[in-house]
Amino acid sequence: MKSSQTQTRNLIDVAMGRLPADLVIRDGIWVCVQTGEFIKNTDIAIKDGQIAFIGADALHCIGKETKVIKAHGRYLVPGLLDAHMHVESGMLSVTEFVRAVIPHGTTGMFIDPHEIANVFGLDGVRLMVDEAKLQPIHVWVQIPSCVPSSPDFETSGASLSSQEVGQALTWEGVIGLGEVMDYLGVANGDEKMLTELAAARQAGKVIGGHYASTDLGYPFHGYLAGGAEDDHEGTTLEGAVERARQGMKVMLRYGSAWQDVIEQVKAITVKGLDSRHFILCTDDSHAGTLHLDGHMDRVLRHAIQQGLKPMTAIQMATINTAEHFGLGREIGMLAPGRWADVVFVEDLNNFRAALVIARGVVAAEVGKLLLKQPDISMPDWVTNSVHLSHLLTVDSFKLKVDGTLKSKNVLTANVIGIVENQAVTRHMKMDVNLNSDEVHSDLKNDIAKVALVDRHRATKEIQMGLVHGFGFDKSCAVATTVSHDSHQLIVIGTDDACMAMAANKLHEVGGGQVVVREQQVIGLVELPIAGLMSSESAPVVAAKVASILNGFKDCGCRLNNPNMQLSLLALVVIPELRLSDRGLVEVNNMKVLPVLEG
Repeated sequence: MKSSQTQTRNLIDVAMGRLPADLVIRDGIWVCVQTGEFIKNTDIAIKDGQIAFIGADALHCIGKETKVIKAHGRYLVPGLLDAHMHVESGMLSVTEFVRAVIPHGTTGMFIDPHEIANVFGLDGVRLMVDEAKLQPIHVWVQIPSCVPSSPDFETSGASLSSQEVGQALTWEGVIGLGEVMDYLGVANGDEKMLTELAAARQAGKVIGGHYASTDLGYPFHGYLAGGAEDDHEGTTLEGAVERARQGMKVMLRYGSAWQDVIEQVKAITVKGLDSRHFILCTDDSHAGTLHLDGHMDRVLRHAIQQGLKPMTAIQMATINTAEHFGLGREIGMLAPGRWADVVFVEDLNNFRAALVIARGVVAAEVGKLLLKQPDISMPDWVTNSVHLSHLLTVDSFKLKVDGTLKSKNVLTANVIGIVENQAVTRHMKMDVNLNSDEVHSDLKNDIAKVALVDRHRATKEIQMGLVHGFGFDKSCAVATTVSHDSHQLIVIGTDDACMAMAANKLHEVGGGQVVVREQQVIGLVELPIAGLMSSESAPVVAAKVASILNGFKDCGCRLNNPNMQLSLLALVVIPELRLSDRGLVEVNNMKVLPVLEG
């Protein structure tokens, strides 16, 4: 690798015409995000993967061996950056995720691997960091801060100590501390959280935020004082405004299921706040979304539809992100000395990548990947993560009633209520009938059972609850080992036999998601890597995920991306009600509730 001084000399010599460029782009419209201008008739000269010259005429940079690409008046956009996301949510390895997003114009990602960390701890994080380094685009890692997300209320497969977090913050390729989900721990001065925050500041790393509560009172201000620098958990206009006023970078997310741009973007389009403090991200995108709809290009199209000017939206997916992470000298704009990450676009209002250049190399054209991806092999321990003490049966999923409640005909249940397209749930109180000392699912009132099965320690522990909102109208069950953040095995269903079959199937295949209707498997995606990811390509995984979504529909569910809603039923750091291995957790007050009351 050339020394920094040699590379700088080469860039200067190309800009001056003393050395030919490797690649010259001619006659494009420069989307100059640093000034907010569209500059016609622009050329870009590239040397050693970086921009040496950008201006009206780069003829002086062209030599006999220089490759020339004519833009023909198309827009030249900086490579798109996803400011916050989890590769595991795509159900793909890092390599396959990158393969899927490059054709859509993504040339940089900031990933938080706290999903695999909850299964394999620091070894899982190291695996992701090492694979990220091999990619042909920029993949930076944020070290998970809360593993488990709430140690008093859940048990994951592994944990990360503050010492391990501090160690990992020094690794090459690490950009920051991942989303600090334990906001109450921060507000209450938890020692582990304070140690990690101090380690991140000492290492000069960005501290990622995750304030999932709508309470903007003292806990919010205590959390801010802890040092979180961004937040992707806002859902309201008021929340976006307050986060921006308090110095946070407001991350507006538009993933496969979370659609939080519509309300928050009004802080810019209606309230007139400075857009440079707002950033776009996906958080969670499954393989089907990536394959069929896109990645950050999809987010841009959506944001523009909500009233953002194309320039503003592009800034929120490029320069704003780069500068937030202290990378403005490397990425985020088309300017000398930056990596030559360039996306050719015909129409900014309908943002589609016609050609993608990553680090100075033509990476994709008209949706087709042109780069060769690295060959990755996984160690055996990564594909051995689903441990059950025994095969599950119908009796495993009975919701029994004990004690004085047996004398009642009707009980009050604390029920998890699904909120479509949002990560939050509702705490619902619903009447349920008691039948032979147990409570059954209730199709008429849209009440299904939900069970959490310990898949990490091979214990016999199963926690039962009830959930409303999936709309099942048949005997069915859906199971998943993708269950943020502890990634235990979650099963929802209306029939105990179907629930047992679904759980046992995932044990058999090493993890994933499965739909069982009337005791027949009608949808399956195998995810043997930590029970979270596949090594297969995005189109293959997308087809299998489609079988899951179609299976939901065949069972009567009409939610948008219900498998994503299912995957959050155990996430005890987002209000209001969740199911963990400790029981039914009321998140706002962080206490365990009984499922059934008199």
